[in-house]
Amino acid sequence: MRNVIFVAPFPADTTYRFVAATAALKGVRLLGIVAKLPAGPEATHFDDVVRVQDPLNTAQLIQAARKLHRKYGGIHRVVGILEPIQVALAQIRHDLDVPGPTPEVAELFRDKGRMKDELRRHGFPCARHAVITTLDEGTAFAADVGYPIVIKPPAGMGCKATWRITSDEQLRQALSAMQVSSHRPAIGEEFLKGREYSFETITIGGEVRFTSLSRYYPTPLEVFENPWIQWVVHHPREITGPEFDDAAAMGVEVVKALGLDTGFTHMEWFRRDDGSLAIGEIAARPPGAQIVASNNFVHDADFHRAWARAVVDEAFDGPYERKYAVAAAFLRGVGHGRILSVTGVAEAHQKVGHLAVETRLPRPGMPRSDSYEGDGFVILRHPDTDVVREAARTVIETIRVHYG
Repeated sequence: MRNVIFVAPFPADTTYRFVAATAALKGVRLLGIVAKLPAGPEATHFDDVVRVQDPLNTAQLIQAARKLHRKYGGIHRVVGILEPIQVALAQIRHDLDVPGPTPEVAELFRDKGRMKDELRRHGFPCARHAVITTLDEGTAFAADVGYPIVIKPPAGMGCKATWRITSDEQLRQALSAMQVSSHRPAIGEEFLKGREYSFETITIGGEVRFTSLSRYYPTPLEVFENPWIQWVVHHPREITGPEFDDAAAMGVEVVKALGLDTGFTHMEWFRRDDGSLAIGEIAARPPGAQIVASNNFVHDADFHRAWARAVVDEAFDGPYERKYAVAAAFLRGVGHGRILSVTGVAEAHQKVGHLAVETRLPRPGMPRSDSYEGDGFVILRHPDTDVVREAARTVIETIRVHYG
């Protein structure tokens, strides 16, 4: 029996899809580290759990892992999907002598400043950036690259805690709010303009075995800045040709350059207005924004299981045929408080309901979500890319979420 530790800090549905896939692997005793004890069906996935007070505290996670090690013996793998715990997972592996991404590799993917330095050293196009510890350093960087610029923590996650800055006064306010200092640096980045995409990989033993691409409508930063926007992640059926070939080749080389041996990656990249490429950032974890679930429908396969097979078994069950175009449309609205009503559902269902393969509608009475994914989503599928794109447009233009 292989002892696998899964760090699942929060009882989110997305996390437990990966938990269930890992528990279903042959010969696995699944040991959980959680902040809240699972209940209902989720509790059946774990053979044992240890609870911690702060699931983002590395010392507490290591202590919990040692407890499981003492109780069950050698640990086969230590896994988890959330961005903020990837370095901690690597430190647990180092402490218990478990295979998997090392602390050095995990830090390289997590620290966005170091990541871009390493990518630029290998000749990859990235946004210009600087480590900022004072207002003077920030204004000097802004003067060098020109406004707008982006300010974020070195270990930010996607567009979380990201500021788009257009003036010296906004820069001052942002750095003050972040309490920037030599001990709490920020990353200043050139603001990339153009079409934004996502690029995913599965890597086994240093070899990229699977790739996938999708496009954001609009960009994640615009979504984060405008919490009322209903937005879409679109997966075209065909991902070869001049729009994608150079980006896919670059993405594969980026994974190799950063030294990932086995796991999923999620890279956000831009096609600038002049046609050139630029890397936003890359993470060594499964993507959010229902991209894994969407790939399930694109390929008629189970990519939650594919992740578990990769990180636990070091195995790949592909290749996977790209059979459909898919779009995930996220439902949000204007206002605050709780959801009062959701309108336009019947009309949207009449128009494109036959294309919906997974739906989670906002529920009246629930508090408004602070997630960029909003209060619900509709995933649509069809063999024709244009049909899916237009169906997603219908969803976001027809369904409305009302708060109060």
